Amino acid sequence: MAWIGIDLGTQSVRAVLVDPDGTVLARASRPLTSVRDGVRHEQDPRQWIDAVDACLVDIGTVPSGIAICSTSGTFLLTDLDGRPVTPALMYDDARSAARRVHIVDADPDRWATSMQPTWALPKVLDLIADSNQRVIHSADFVAAHLVGHPVATDTSHALKTGYDLVADNWPTAAFDKLGLPIEVFPEVVRPGTELGRTPAGVPVYAGMTDGCAAQIAAGALAPGSWNSVLGTTLVLKGVSEQLLDDPTGAVYSHRHPDGGWLPGGASSSGAGVLTDLLPGADLDALDRAARPIDAVIYPLAKTGERFPFVAPQAEPFLLGAVDGDLETYVAVLQGVAFIERLAFEHLEALGADPVRKVSLTGGGTRSGYWNQLRADVLGVPVELPVAADPAYGMAVLAASQGGSVTETARRMVRIDRVLEPRPSRLDDLYGAFVAELDARRYRG
Repeated sequence: MAWIGIDLGTQSVRAVLVDPDGTVLARASRPLTSVRDGVRHEQDPRQWIDAVDACLVDIGTVPSGIAICSTSGTFLLTDLDGRPVTPALMYDDARSAARRVHIVDADPDRWATSMQPTWALPKVLDLIADSNQRVIHSADFVAAHLVGHPVATDTSHALKTGYDLVADNWPTAAFDKLGLPIEVFPEVVRPGTELGRTPAGVPVYAGMTDGCAAQIAAGALAPGSWNSVLGTTLVLKGVSEQLLDDPTGAVYSHRHPDGGWLPGGASSSGAGVLTDLLPGADLDALDRAARPIDAVIYPLAKTGERFPFVAPQAEPFLLGAVDGDLETYVAVLQGVAFIERLAFEHLEALGADPVRKVSLTGGGTRSGYWNQLRADVLGVPVELPVAADPAYGMAVLAASQGGSVTETARRMVRIDRVLEPRPSRLDDLYGAFVAELDARRYRG
């Protein structure tokens, strides 16, 4: 037995074949292209089909099941037979940002703090012409191709299209005010639900968005466990038995496949700023030479912060002084670690379980110094999984076969190493950093 997980990313499709012990048996990938034009960002959904088919041929094994993840908020419109009538509008396409105000006006209590301009619903409102069209998320479009008929979507992909995760239904009253016919939206099922079978009899299971898929791959599925994904930006995902209410809108939650909630948030801070501040630098060499310093850079690549606070006016700043590339590098690393700590403090203040351990994933984990720094600043052990990419998480979800994803992950997810926290000399600098954020009125 073995299961295939598929990840529809922005730049590529990745597939992985995993056995019951969590061993990766095969991997395959194909590149994707997209078109950006100002605030518009599109892909041809037929690319996904060609790329997925090629990956499955490369893997060559008929699996016991397949699950698919994709970028959160990416969708297209199809006709009643599932044929595309629009390009795929990507998760960060902001062409319909002005529609946000109409959506909030339709149901302020629901969307005043949660609805973001790049979410799918504002674009759906702009595009829907008649009730013969259908809203299809990217993972569902590929699943429909594999099983030969239109399929339901999952609660995870449906979130940014306006699905009510608490009531577990589409908000028909709000959609009526917006003039959106309910029949254009798909049926919604729990992640892990069988959607259909391929011609070879392979079950295809409802997946989740890529952030949730990475959380599964990291094994962070029990209260008190968190997954921190550090790439261009920083994204935190955790577990809570109760829905966390954040009046600031910085935290939003997906449904846990096994019950409960997956709260988290996406910061505008992250490793991406290193490319801007240190173009052409040998980051590996800087990492080997890194030591703590009494300076910190708030690492924003552009104006605006989303998490752990919402501050559209936030700008990067330097606290202290840096001299040269090495100190600039360390100051950025400390800034990201501080934002990460502040994010966990914000989550705990909302009622999340105290953080007991954090799984680190994403490109930032290539820095051994940064991994240990984050453990020291957070004051909790950090784990580095062997395979923590979203495709792997979807293989784990498929292997659960509609049962407990948490228990399946316990069997399959492997931890490469654990870093214990050391006493940190940066507590005073962290306090000064938070005070500077407050002085600039970025928080509250």
